[in-house]
Amino acid sequence: MFAWFQRLLPQRGDFFGMFEAHAATLVGAAAALEEIAADGATPKQLLEKIHDHEHCADDIIREVLTAVRKTFLTPFDRGAITSLIGAMDDAIDEMLAAARAIDVYDLRVLRPEMKQIVTLISEAADVTSQAVPLLRDVSGNGNTLHQLTGRLVALEGEADDIHAIGLKRAFQEIAPTNPLQFAVAREVFKNLERVTDAFEDVANQIDGIVIDHA
Repeated sequence: MFAWFQRLLPQRGDFFGMFEAHAATLVGAAAALEEIAADGATPKQLLEKIHDHEHCADDIIREVLTAVRKTFLTPFDRGAITSLIGAMDDAIDEMLAAARAIDVYDLRVLRPEMKQIVTLISEAADVTSQAVPLLRDVSGNGNTLHQLTGRLVALEGEADDIHAIGLKRAFQEIAPTNPLQFAVAREVFKNLERVTDAFEDVANQIDGIVIDHA
């Protein structure tokens, strides 16, 4: 009964697969950002790597938004799907912005606190890649997802603390003799800290899905 109607409905989109594919771009971009943070790295070449990952992420988010419009039955509320993929996309956009700042200012040696934040960004990408596949069974994985999102929030808090310490130290060491170089350091710190802010938003979106569906 109503088989004709079912045939008219668009195929159910593989939202989970698209989430996981996007998470893979986050991991790849974070790895390239870590390479940029290594002393003596060539930011321009590694910037291209991050840009390639960001381009793939753009393709994925367009596919998600198209699938949301065409799919009759979605695993979560449409708003939750678009908010989650949007938050993930913000994270890779902010990584690209940070890498561009490092390249524009031709920083070949990052300050120690910048490197620490980059390490936290890499962990945040890894945690996200662990969390996203668990959305396939939210009710069964609710506790684990909560632990992982808690780690993302904690990483953002650590990044805030390191940002504050690093900025103060840069002001003390650089600003008195080279105000322009301090302004550069402040800009790069700001860009890196925004990446962890974006991952915290990813955590919040996942938590919202868990609350609604676990």
